Amino acid sequence: MRLWMVLLVTVVIGTGLHSVFAAMPAVGSAAPDFTLPSQDGTQVSLKDFRGKWVVLYFYPKDGTPGCTIEAHNFQRDQPQYAQRNAVVVGVSVDTTDSHKEFCSKEGLNFKLLADTEHKVVKQYESTMNYKGVEIAARNTFIIDPQGNIQRAYTGVDPNKHSQEVLTALDELQKGASGSK
Repeated sequence: MRLWMVLLVTVVIGTGLHSVFAAMPAVGSAAPDFTLPSQDGTQVSLKDFRGKWVVLYFYPKDGTPGCTIEAHNFQRDQPQYAQRNAVVVGVSVDTTDSHKEFCSKEGLNFKLLADTEHKVVKQYESTMNYKGVEIAARNTFIIDPQGNIQRAYTGVDPNKHSQEVLTALDELQKGASGSK
């Protein structure tokens, strides 16, 4: 009887985990397009960045310690992203006003997008519950200039993530130039 219950629980949990991961856009697939408002009130679409590498990162909440560290590191490394023909775009479920205040307070000049309806975080399977509230999970997608996902990171460490992404961009771009 106990073995049967363990097997049942394993199947149920495994099926649940599979369905969660199956919804995340796969590496090599086209990145789902979207349009969201940024901290300056302009509408930003993923397709606006065709021809550039895009670091699309999802984060839980403006002004929290981990999110502030991650944003500061992406800001610090902006010149290195520019050298790699890459842009950084952050997404959370916070409002444009919250993003504007966060950018002003922290000196951020890259785009933060407000997904208050939770559509994009769900498209990218980047949601989590925190104390009964649905927020963005700390996930990142590297999207190539043609709009395809080349890397996906889940549950990243905000302290070292920007450097991890820069290293990945170097590897991806070296691979892309070597295949031509």
